[in-house]
Amino acid sequence: MRLPGRQGHLTYCTNIHRGERWAEVRGMLEGDVLAVRRAVAPDEPFAIGLRLSGVALDEAGRPEALAAMKDYLAAHDLYVFTINAFPYGPFHGTRVKEDVYLPDWRDEERLRYSNAAADYLAALLPDDMTGSVSTVPGCFRPHATGADTVAAMADRLLRHVAHLVDLERRTGRRIALAVEPEPACFLETTAEAVDFFEQHLFSAAAARRLATLAGIAAAEAEPALRRHLGLCLDLCHAAIEFETPGEAVNTLRGAGVSVPKMQISAGLRLDSVGPGTRELLAPFDDGVYLHQVVERKDGTLTRYTDLDDAFAALAGAPDDALPEWRVHYHVPLFLADLGAFASTQDFVREALALHRAEPISQHLEVETYTWGVMPQHYRSEGIVPAIARELQWVRQQLA
Repeated sequence: MRLPGRQGHLTYCTNIHRGERWAEVRGMLEGDVLAVRRAVAPDEPFAIGLRLSGVALDEAGRPEALAAMKDYLAAHDLYVFTINAFPYGPFHGTRVKEDVYLPDWRDEERLRYSNAAADYLAALLPDDMTGSVSTVPGCFRPHATGADTVAAMADRLLRHVAHLVDLERRTGRRIALAVEPEPACFLETTAEAVDFFEQHLFSAAAARRLATLAGIAAAEAEPALRRHLGLCLDLCHAAIEFETPGEAVNTLRGAGVSVPKMQISAGLRLDSVGPGTRELLAPFDDGVYLHQVVERKDGTLTRYTDLDDAFAALAGAPDDALPEWRVHYHVPLFLADLGAFASTQDFVREALALHRAEPISQHLEVETYTWGVMPQHYRSEGIVPAIARELQWVRQQLA
């Protein structure tokens, strides 16, 4: 949906719905998405934040499927401005965990998939808009084994930018790749991402490499890099890392790193943890997704890859330790109070207030993909009403 003034466009990510094949995605688009649209914006154009697996993308890109998708969008006054190309493989109903990052930017298949996602988005993108595609933050941190690995990931990203430069040249459609920092990954924080951009993607050497790859003048290369590469600012991830919205935004603006997409999401916040924490959080330990934990005690941050690791550390801690935890578990935006603990909703409110004053991104996407594994009492109202409430909540914050 188009937001007031310069605030850009708002959607929600369809990764909340099951669907790994194109036929399943079409069924979801014709069912739940239209139901959300009727609840939220029945009389105005409605945007879809599309998630396509590797398999679904290959099927969706076939000429007959692409033509049918264009007809469907036109018939229902829908449009697509962003694609979530982060999870390539199965994302629901099976163990995902650290496999969500695979294939990562160490792998040629990640490059092929990202190129295909950009091509598909360019075919659907309205004439007066730019597009964004979000992607994994390099790789899972344990796989970033040395300088050669980092250099190889950076070079694939530069090759993808060369593809985006050529895509814009051929179609007139401008797409930006949005790298999404996440706990326990190679790029975990906003500061780490900015450092990587400055050293490997916006450097003089990177500009020379892009000029060669894309066949453009050296003077055009750095602007092209900044135009086609940026950050996906996920508000849950930044809050989990104990960043502040102002700090994150100022860091990005100071470095000239754009935000092609801002994902509006909230995580779990526990002001203090102790012997009863494991029992309280057990319903959230779903066995499907990674739920990274960042602990703050006396100003020091300690990171755990998953809840089990955090529980094990807590079991060996003194009873009076009482650190603060933030947990990577996306919860509905409209829930500030979750009983025994809270959400990072305040972080989201602050970020949206900053966006209202000076837009952070033109693409805003609500992303609460954990709906299918969330404890039942948090999702009793049904998925369509919950998504509608989230979108309405965001619009109220931005009004």
